[in-house]
Amino acid sequence: MGRSALVYVLLTAATVLLGLCVDNRKYVPGYISGRRPAGGAPFTERRQARNRIAVFAIFCLMTGVSACRIAVGNDYWVYRDNFKLIAQGRYVSYEPGFNLIVKWIQELFGYDHYLPVFAFFSFVTVFFFVKALLDQGSSFAISLFLLMTGGYYFNSLNTVRYYLALAVALYAMKYVLRGEYGKFMLWILAGAMFHKSILLVIPVYILARILAAARLKRWHYIVGTILISSLVFCKELYQEIIFYFYPYYKDSMFDNGQISYVNIAKCVCVLILSEICYKKSLRRDLSNRFYFFLNLAGLVVYCCGSFIPEVSRVGYYLIISQIFLVPRLLEDMGEGMLKNLCCAGVIGGFTLYFLMLLQGMYAVDVRLLPYLNWIFN
Repeated sequence: MGRSALVYVLLTAATVLLGLCVDNRKYVPGYISGRRPAGGAPFTERRQARNRIAVFAIFCLMTGVSACRIAVGNDYWVYRDNFKLIAQGRYVSYEPGFNLIVKWIQELFGYDHYLPVFAFFSFVTVFFFVKALLDQGSSFAISLFLLMTGGYYFNSLNTVRYYLALAVALYAMKYVLRGEYGKFMLWILAGAMFHKSILLVIPVYILARILAAARLKRWHYIVGTILISSLVFCKELYQEIIFYFYPYYKDSMFDNGQISYVNIAKCVCVLILSEICYKKSLRRDLSNRFYFFLNLAGLVVYCCGSFIPEVSRVGYYLIISQIFLVPRLLEDMGEGMLKNLCCAGVIGGFTLYFLMLLQGMYAVDVRLLPYLNWIFN
């Protein structure tokens, strides 16, 4: 592992340490419900002021590393070439919102000034990631640790449009939990202007919210079994639908039926942790049950949906909820040896996963390392 990997390691360590200064558990229920917490004006409280200073510092660090990169990511120069085509008014198979902003920035800064374009999307993506953590992460530092070591932030240096959509989906979860489906769909439609794959979260998130609020009956399990069986026995039908919207994936390098055993293992471990905490956490907390059903859906997709090209682009919309669910489950366990073992397992498991990611970032089809930036390189 080269020296430039230290940039990512140090960034993770610095942001998580700053995250320890954020104590927002008092405010998260109000953020999720849409109600301000009782007892004074929260924006004038010393704790809230400290939270905002720490969160702003985290935002600046994450945005700085992302916005200042150059030649990082296997699609970096592909994006640069397409920026030029967009400025020339030629056809590019990107969503209209993305094309419009790219064209506007190049009109503002000049033709082929691609650094401001990458910087703008870095700013917006990190904003939605951090805002989602602040609004829904009752254990902010742990959620941030999972976001960083789980690779969601670092992968956003690649596949720019998709990870912007993922960040918007993460942010929009709170509107589903509130039952404000109109606002939720407006945010998702806005995200679809940059990557249309986000549209699939509309039915999935709403269904997860309905199941979280319902007392499950026999017919729920029957319908669930039918849906899972359809993924196994109706692969060709699903592929026809997918290739209708993404014809360039057919017979491509992404259409390989690869199974992500690591993500399956993550989902299974979260399910085990959920079972341990069922009575104390899942039974009485709608938010936790919502995140639980998303994790369960993610497990189904990874186990039965390997025929989907780049299945992780579907799976990440579901299992990214782990960054909220896992800390809440650990917090509800109460003090004791079991909690210490579970905390050690989560930290150790995600740290090992992060090291594996770092090692794989040198691959030709990833190229997130070595890290280069336009300031020093």
